[in-house]
Formats: sequence, structure tokens, C-alpha cells
Amino acid sequence: MIPPELQSELTDRPGGVFYLHGDDEYRKEAAARELTAFHLDPSTRDFNYDLLRGSDLDVETLASILGTPPMMADWRVIWIRETQALASSPRTRELILKVAEAPPPGLALILLCTEPERTKAKFYEVLKGSARTLEFRTPGSNDLPGWLIGICNERFGRELHEEAARALAQAVGADVGVLMNEVEKLATLVAEGEAITLETVQAAGTRIPRQDRWQWFDLVAEGEFRRALQGLPVLLDHGESGVGLTIGLSTHLLRVAVALTGGRAAIESVLPGRQKWLSKRYLQQARHWTLETVDDALGGLLRVDELLKSSAVSELHLLETWLLERLVVAEAA
Repeated sequence: MIPPELQSELTDRPGGVFYLHGDDEYRKEAAARELTAFHLDPSTRDFNYDLLRGSDLDVETLASILGTPPMMADWRVIWIRETQALASSPRTRELILKVAEAPPPGLALILLCTEPERTKAKFYEVLKGSARTLEFRTPGSNDLPGWLIGICNERFGRELHEEAARALAQAVGADVGVLMNEVEKLATLVAEGEAITLETVQAAGTRIPRQDRWQWFDLVAEGEFRRALQGLPVLLDHGESGVGLTIGLSTHLLRVAVALTGGRAAIESVLPGRQKWLSKRYLQQARHWTLETVDDALGGLLRVDELLKSSAVSELHLLETWLLERLVVAEAA
């Protein structure tokens, strides 16, 4: 869970202050555990490890703990959850920033934080500049399959087929902790060097829907509007929302437009790191569109989004109408 570049850096320069932030609590905690294991001598754990919560700390207690040197070991590990609670006190802010700027010898301070939404507090920005900072964002719905493929390879050394990743993401959703547990279970079902396939996911007992959102986006982007019409009720019955599908499809078509106008280099520049391999698919799908038809489709999706949020018309009817409009345009062309 620790990025490879930080792993190599730790070998040469361990210790200091680590600031782990973002809304992905599962990966934050996993990274903190790995940082703890890297620095902590198990034989002296009782003397050199403190697990604290920012909401329970006052400045005097915190200063005393941070000022305690390691005992019979090279490193003392202090892990603080809810670092955002420390931001409310000027004295604790000052103490944390002072330690981040000049960490005492032998200290590995791990700060886990969920920053308040839209915060403009200077504390967080200064801390990011002084500490070793890692951000853990929950992957967006559109990017879950690509994220799963990458994490499966990095974490478990297994190839995860795209169909398997899509089925797993559609069945489980965006709960990273549950997804990681499922991937770990699947990794134990295949032999060394074998890939995790759709059949592996089925054999594990995962309930796979007949239609997933990413296949549906591909159908639309490839001009398969009749098949998309057939799959739409299945998606909605499975629990997808009209707003979610509208936003996801808009993102997909915007990427198609980037591929259409800028080619491979442009689409690779906007794809998340683990999804560069999707550039070929977007380039192929761009052949079914012109800038005019993409613009018209996105304008229609904007109207659908507005109506979904303001009218009593069913989401099925609104999205079906949009698909039928695209079908008419495609057949006329």
C-alpha cells in the first residue's frame, strides 16, 4: 500500500512525519500499518508504539509523547488518527507543524487525516509541504475496473481480466475495503502465474449482474443504441441511478471527444495512471462520432440531468428518450 517511490526513499531516509489524507480510509489505514511495520522493532513494541486519536489529545499530552525518545530501538512510532481534530487548537497546530518541519531523531510520526470538505485552512497546506504526504482518494465509479486491475497486480501479483474487474466492481460497488477483501480471496483461488478471470469470480460465488455500467457505456460509445436500450432497465433494476449513469456516460463521451480531437497522446494525458491502456478503446469508439454528434449528445445529457433533478418523469423514460434520439441521428447519418 506504500507507493514504490516512497518504499525506496524509506530505505535511504527512514523516519520523520508522514501525512496520510484523503477519503479512502481503507488504504490510509493499510499504508499506516505498513509504515509502522517498517519502523517498529516488534521486540520493543510495548515501549515504542503509541496509537492515539486527535480528538483525545491536549497540547501538553501530545508534546510529552512526541518528545519521548525511542527505548532500546532505533525508532519510536506514533500513529495519530483524526488529525483534523488537532487543527482546532492554535497550540497543537503549532506543535505539529514544528515537528513536521524538524522531526526529532528516532521519531516516525504517522498522521491520518480526513480534511474538512472545501477547507481553506492553512494548516493542511503547510503540513503537506513539510511532511511526507500521501493522498488516498476513493476511486470514482467510472474508474473502478481500471483501479482494480492495477491494484490486483501491485498488491497480489495477479493479472485481473477486465471482464472480471467489471463484474466485481458492479457486484460490490465502490467500497474499497470490501473490494480488496474480494480480490484477496480471488487471488487465493488461482495458481501462481494464472489470471483471475470472469469464471474465477463466478466460481467464488459472487453474484454478477447481467449488465454492468461500463459495458453499457461502451455500447453507447460504439453506437449500439438498440442494445443499450435493452440493457438500461437491467442497470436501473440492479440499483444504478439515472443521475449516476448520466454523469458516468458524460465522462465517457468527453473522453471520446478528447480522443477524437487530440489522438492517442491527448487521451492518455487525461486518463488516470492505471488506465492508459484504455486509450486504444477510446480511439476506436471515436470513429463512431463527430464533434457535432458528441456535442449534441452531451447537450442532451445535460438536459437529462436537469430533468432528473427537477421533474417527476421517470429516469428510465428520460434516458430511453435520450438513447432514441441518438439512434435517430445515427440512422439518419
